[in-house]
Amino acid sequence: MRISIKTMKSIQIILGIWFATVLQAVETDSKSTTLPTQDRPNVLWICIEDWSPDLSCYGTTGVHTPYVDKLASEGIRYEWAFTTSPVCSTSRSAMMTGFHQNYIRANQHRENNKQLLPHGVRPIPHLLAESGYFTAIMSKKTDCNFIPDKRKALFQGTDWNQRKPGQPFFARMTFPGTHRSWKRDPDRPIDIKDVELPPYYPDTSFARRDWANGLEQMQLVDRQIGELLTRLDKEGLADNTIVFFIGDHGRCHIRGKQFLYDGGIRIPMIMRWPDKVKPGQVSSDLVMSIDICATVLEVAGVTAPVPLHGKSLFSEDIKKRRHIFAARDKMDETHDAMRAIRSKRFKLIQNLMPERPWCQFNRYKESAYPVLAEMNILNIKGQLTPEQARFFAPVKPGIELFDLKSDPYEVRNVANNPDYAMIKNELWEQLQSWRQNVIQDQGVSTEFRAESQFPEKCPAPTTAEWVHANASKYDFKKTGWPAWYPTRSLEEWEKARSMWEPYVFRSPSAKVTRPVIPHTSRKKKK
Repeated sequence: MRISIKTMKSIQIILGIWFATVLQAVETDSKSTTLPTQDRPNVLWICIEDWSPDLSCYGTTGVHTPYVDKLASEGIRYEWAFTTSPVCSTSRSAMMTGFHQNYIRANQHRENNKQLLPHGVRPIPHLLAESGYFTAIMSKKTDCNFIPDKRKALFQGTDWNQRKPGQPFFARMTFPGTHRSWKRDPDRPIDIKDVELPPYYPDTSFARRDWANGLEQMQLVDRQIGELLTRLDKEGLADNTIVFFIGDHGRCHIRGKQFLYDGGIRIPMIMRWPDKVKPGQVSSDLVMSIDICATVLEVAGVTAPVPLHGKSLFSEDIKKRRHIFAARDKMDETHDAMRAIRSKRFKLIQNLMPERPWCQFNRYKESAYPVLAEMNILNIKGQLTPEQARFFAPVKPGIELFDLKSDPYEVRNVANNPDYAMIKNELWEQLQSWRQNVIQDQGVSTEFRAESQFPEKCPAPTTAEWVHANASKYDFKKTGWPAWYPTRSLEEWEKARSMWEPYVFRSPSAKVTRPVIPHTSRKKKK
């Protein structure tokens, strides 16, 4: 059953009124909930956008992040932490509930037909509010693919200082700076000689400068995090507050965000809880972003109506965990689907739409990623290494398998190597069991695959131009964008790169406007 936009808005209003009524009842009827006490810790959940463990405490070269480093030294840093999905709305939907996004049918990024949460699942802030916590979202974005999705329908306020005296708080704070575009750091600029590029990117000054610019933006965000933690100290709250620091998903680079390689799903994760968590720890356990949800409910003394997919970070389940799982589906109107299972040594990725290229058209990436132009030019000219060129192939293999011990950057697919047959079969069986029994995977429909919907080849110089010109002729929300490849000619990619160059190489103090690559703006044609 499909619900109209008008009906959805009405549902959201009703839910907002209902939620406010419930919270008022919680505050006035002490019999309906656990009374707040000083023994229940405050919770501060800090999130940064689009960022892998590219921090100095994780050993990244060039970058300087003293405030996050200090937080890590005061608690526990998780070396192998992963998100459930490599893009914001799906990963945040999972983190708002403690369940894999596919299970709650929130797996399509920028969902066009949002529904109520299924299976009796409820948002974590609602459960905490009903138990006596004051819940606050101290930043703009909720970005959930389900109803309710608005700030006022999910949280009670916008700052922990709005709570009642003695009331514990649950506060979420997102720092968006690391999302493209990036500002440069005039106080501590990073020399391109000091950064280390992964081998799947070309070692050019253009790629190095873009990478360094991202690290400089992280330095700016690090100072903002320092200000927030200093406020916690000044208000005398630090000793009774459990602090989580996390990235919502991996880095916003070509082979990061939107894909299931470690660059897209491996994230930083730190937990600090004075007198409860021993400082200076580094954990090698496999943990997931949704484990924070289970941990928060446990320390708050709250039992979820439906057992979460995530596990408490204090539980033995974490130490016994052998695999983590992740999934990717629609990204804007780019249709694709992938599933992944990862152990400490191996990763298997199942590409459910192998007929499509990794680098099929995505308006956001072509408008935001300078190195996409650089690498497409080098690929067309035949100047990439085989490991780099592989990602620009016109089709994908159905299965990718990586031995992370010998191949940490995931550039050598050993799925067809008979020496890995046993581990391949084991991971495959585990992945299919997870798809069937845990997330109840809906897979890929014929409508979603959208075969034979478009001309065989792109009739325009770029896919972006054709999509822009044909917006009124096709329902891209149903069919997705065409998967033509390459998406631009060599000449058009060279034009894009020339537009990017002054912006990428701008000085730390210069004000250079970010270029608008033709036909990649979200604005509708007038």
